[in-house]
Amino acid sequence: CSSLAIGTTTGYRLFSLSSVEQLDQIHESNEIPDVYIVERLFSSSLVVVVSHAKPQQMNVYHFKKGTEICNYSYSSKILSIRLNRQRLVVCLEESIYIHNIKDMKLLKTIMDTPPNTTGLCALSINHANSYLAYPGSATSGEIALYDGNTLKTACTIPAHDGPLAALAFNSTGSKLASASEKGTVIRVFSIPGGQKLYEFRRGMKRYVNISSLVFSMDSQFLCASSNTETVHIFKLEHLTDSRPEEPPTWSGYMGKMFQAATNYLPAQVSGMMSQDRAFATVRLNISGQRNICALSTIQKLPRLLVTTSDGHLYIYNLDPQDGGECVLIKNHSLLGSGKMEENKENDLQPPVPQSYAATVARQSTVPSTSTMPGYSEDGGALRGEVIPEHEFATGPVCLDDENEFPPVSI
Repeated sequence: CSSLAIGTTTGYRLFSLSSVEQLDQIHESNEIPDVYIVERLFSSSLVVVVSHAKPQQMNVYHFKKGTEICNYSYSSKILSIRLNRQRLVVCLEESIYIHNIKDMKLLKTIMDTPPNTTGLCALSINHANSYLAYPGSATSGEIALYDGNTLKTACTIPAHDGPLAALAFNSTGSKLASASEKGTVIRVFSIPGGQKLYEFRRGMKRYVNISSLVFSMDSQFLCASSNTETVHIFKLEHLTDSRPEEPPTWSGYMGKMFQAATNYLPAQVSGMMSQDRAFATVRLNISGQRNICALSTIQKLPRLLVTTSDGHLYIYNLDPQDGGECVLIKNHSLLGSGKMEENKENDLQPPVPQSYAATVARQSTVPSTSTMPGYSEDGGALRGEVIPEHEFATGPVCLDDENEFPPVSI
C-alpha cells in the first residue's frame, strides 16, 4: 500500500502514497496505449503491463531505466496478474501460469481450471508461503488453495454457496477473505487449513457486486467495497472462548437478549443474528463505479484509500478505536497533471469536532505505536520480518543491477 498504479488509454502512471496532501507521480509511460493491467512489484522498479492492443502478451519492464526485461505470450487474453518477491502469476480464463520472478522462468501451468471470466485470483504477498487462491468451481463458492512455492495443491475450501466474486490474503498469508456474487456475506478462513474464523454480513437488503476486498497490513481490519456507495470496514476481534462482561447499558442488555434468543432459533437464522456488523463505514459521493480500496498507514495515521474508475483517489481518516463514519480529508485527480486536486467544498475538510485523527494530529509529540495499537510506520509488520523492497526472497537482488533479469526468449 505504498504506491498506486493506474492504466489509462495512453499508458500507465505510478504514484507514491506517502502523503495525504500531496500526490507525487513516480513515473508515467506513454509507450503502450490502452493499458488495462499494470502491477508493480512493491516499491521496486519492476512493473508488469498488459494492453488491449496485445491482450495475450505480458510485458515486464524496469521502469526507472525504461527498458524491457522480457515479454511472454499466452494462448488467450490475460485477465489478471499477481506477484510477490518469489512468484509471478498470470491468470487466463481456464488456466494459470506460475513464473519464478527471479529469472521469469515458467515453473508451473495449472490447466483446465473452472471458467474464471473475471480472472479472480489472489496471491499472498508474503513470499515465505506464496499461497495462491482461485475459484475451484464455476457454479459454487469453492476456493482452490495452491502452494506457489512447493507447486502443490494445499486444500479446497467450501466457502460459499454461490460463485466467488472476491478473494484477498492478509499480509502474512495466514488468513484468506472471500465473498460470493451475492455479496451479502464475507468469510475469513485460516491458511493453509481452511477453517472458518470470521463471518461478516455486509447487508441483507440487496445483492451487490463486491469489487474490492482487502486487509489492513496488521490484519486487524478488513475492508469491502462494491458497486454501491457504501464501503464497509470490519474489525477482526481476537478469538477467545470467554467474553468480557458487558457493561450495564441498554445495548449490552439487548445484546445478551439476542444471544439468549439464538438458542431457540433455527441454525440458519441464529447464525445470521450473531454475525458482526461493520466497525466503520464510508459513504462515497459516487455509486455504480468500479473502485479499489486499501487500508494503509500514511503519516503515522490509519487511512482508508478509495480509487475509482473515473480517475479519483479519495483519502479518509479511520478511527481504529471507535470506528464509525470515516472522514473524507482529501480528493486527488489521477488523470490530470499528476498534481493534487484541491477540495472545493467545505464538507471535504476535516470537521471541527474532536475526531480521533484530528486529536492525534494536534498532539505536540508524535504518537507512539503503543497509543495506536497495531499501527506503525512499517504498516504493522512484525519486528525482524521487514524486508527492504529492493530485496528478493533469495538474497539481495537489486533492480538497478543490469544482470538481474537477463532477457528471456520465448
